[in-house]
Amino acid sequence: MSAGISETGKTRPRLWVDADACPVVIKEIIFRAATRKQLETILVANQMLRTPPSLHIRAVQVPSGFDVADNYIAAQVLPGDLVVTADIPLAAQVIERGASAINPRGELYTAANIRESLSMRDFMESLRSSGVQTGGPAAFSQADRQAFANQLDRLLARIV
Repeated sequence: MSAGISETGKTRPRLWVDADACPVVIKEIIFRAATRKQLETILVANQMLRTPPSLHIRAVQVPSGFDVADNYIAAQVLPGDLVVTADIPLAAQVIERGASAINPRGELYTAANIRESLSMRDFMESLRSSGVQTGGPAAFSQADRQAFANQLDRLLARIV
C-alpha cells in the first residue's frame, strides 16, 4: 500500500502505530487526530484490534513473534511518515528511512538523540541481564498524555 495522495498530487504522510503496547488513552488521542486531519493511520499489532469506524483508520494484524510488528512497520514506512512507538530500535530504523518517531510519552526521537537512547536502552538491558533490578518505567500519567497530545499536534501541523 502506498501513502495517500493529496489533491495537489503530493504524497501525504501516514501515521503508523506500534499498537501492541500502546496505551489505550494514546490510541484514543491518535484516533481523534487522524479523524481531524483526515490522516491515513495504520495500527500494527499481533492481535486483533478494535478501531473506530473511519475511512482513515485501519488495523493490520501480523503473526505473533519477536519484532514482527516492528519489522512490518519498518518495511512499510516512507520518508515523511510518522510512527508512534516505545520501541527504540524501531524508532532508529524509522529515522534512518526518513520518517519521524515519537513515543507514547511525547518524546520525539531524532537523528540527534536516537544513538543516546539506543545506548541507554542497551545499558539498561545489560544491567537487567546481569541480575540488577532496574525497575520499570514510571506509571503512565496525565502529564504523559498531555505531552504526547501536544507533541503529536506539533508534528501533524508540520507534516500534514
